Amino acid sequence: MSAIHLVTEIPGPKSRAILARRAAAVTCALGRATDVVIERAQAALVVDVDGNTLIDLAGGIGMLATGHCPPTVVAAIAEQAAKLIHPCALVATYEPYVELCEVLNAITPGDFAKKTLLANSGSEAVENAVKAARSFTKRQAVLCFEGAYHGRTLLTLSLTSKYGLFKQGMGPYAPEIYRVPAPDLYRRPKGISEPDYISWCCDQLERAMVAQVDPAALAAIVIEPVQGEGGFVPMPAQFLRKIRDLCTQHGIVFIADEVQTGFGRTGTLFAVEHSGVVPDVMVTAKSLGAGMPISATTGRAEIMDATHVGGAGGTYGGSPLTCVAALEAVKLITQPAFLAHAQALGEVMRAELHRWRSWSRTIGDVRGLGPMMLIELVSDHTAKTPAPAVTLAAIRYAYAHGVILMRAGLYSNCIRLMPPLVITEAELREALVVVADALRHAEETAT
Repeated sequence: MSAIHLVTEIPGPKSRAILARRAAAVTCALGRATDVVIERAQAALVVDVDGNTLIDLAGGIGMLATGHCPPTVVAAIAEQAAKLIHPCALVATYEPYVELCEVLNAITPGDFAKKTLLANSGSEAVENAVKAARSFTKRQAVLCFEGAYHGRTLLTLSLTSKYGLFKQGMGPYAPEIYRVPAPDLYRRPKGISEPDYISWCCDQLERAMVAQVDPAALAAIVIEPVQGEGGFVPMPAQFLRKIRDLCTQHGIVFIADEVQTGFGRTGTLFAVEHSGVVPDVMVTAKSLGAGMPISATTGRAEIMDATHVGGAGGTYGGSPLTCVAALEAVKLITQPAFLAHAQALGEVMRAELHRWRSWSRTIGDVRGLGPMMLIELVSDHTAKTPAPAVTLAAIRYAYAHGVILMRAGLYSNCIRLMPPLVITEAELREALVVVADALRHAEETAT
């Protein structure tokens, strides 16, 4: 039985009315990936205000590992709201904050004493990680990578790589930020093998310690184990090990940004587990809260305690409502069956996307880890010329036919698949049929 059920065009009349109200009332600076206007949602299915049922393959940009409105999370929020909404952790202590920090200290990689600070967004958590690293090392410089996305606040926007979409007109940016190439195997220089290219990237990282910044000035190296907005580019284990070695050698804090990859998104609880590398500090958000606004900075206790008293925190960080939601989400995600299902979903996606290459004119690359998969679309396979028009046309066709998608990539030419990890295999396969049709249609009309 089909999960997609369309009763009007998308957007329908009620949706168009609300979209018009949005255009009049909401700043145009807030982007909008689709014309879907959601009324309610459950698991991987959303219902718009016109009564259409769609399958969600965007998952709130990786926020909904446990799906829309998981019942145990909803119940925990309702129970907590009846008791205590928010006294502010700077004013008083409440157990859900402490318990969530205890859980995160226990489940994040690293057999050492850890502490955690809660905040509202991934951007805040990254900033808190950098502040802790600077306090601990008494250094200022931070090294990041081409293709990175770390947020939209001043510091995190300075760390973010993609200029045109995120940074244009937003300068001046925070100082003492240094950027080096990250391995992108698909777009490596012609004539160089994958192993040689990864070794070259490692060499460039080490060269930056001479050409750009002395390691004695570096407080932290910040990296996404799989670049998200950059186009689902997995960082090779060799490259992550090189970062770990340099950080250990020079007393630099290794910060892993797992905002998009954390909590099962790549088939393991955290993406760094694929490499076996253990960071000093890990940043999480998105699926941690099952849709509630919460983030965490978890790291070595001595690093997290280095900031002076009063140097961290905020009014809303780690509210009781978000904490109990996160505790329930973590309970769900850490179940072996949950992660096994996530891995199975990833295998289905990978197999289907590779099968599409047999007929697609524009799929240049298929990549990702586990159920975090993506296709990069190009108009010329030799030159690897980005095809953003095909990408956009495919996304529009898909949501018009019942599947929510989003773009990604430095060139905005990638279609990313980040379904709620509670999606059934039948729902996933039904959605992928629509995406394949969308790609065929886009290739015929937009090329």
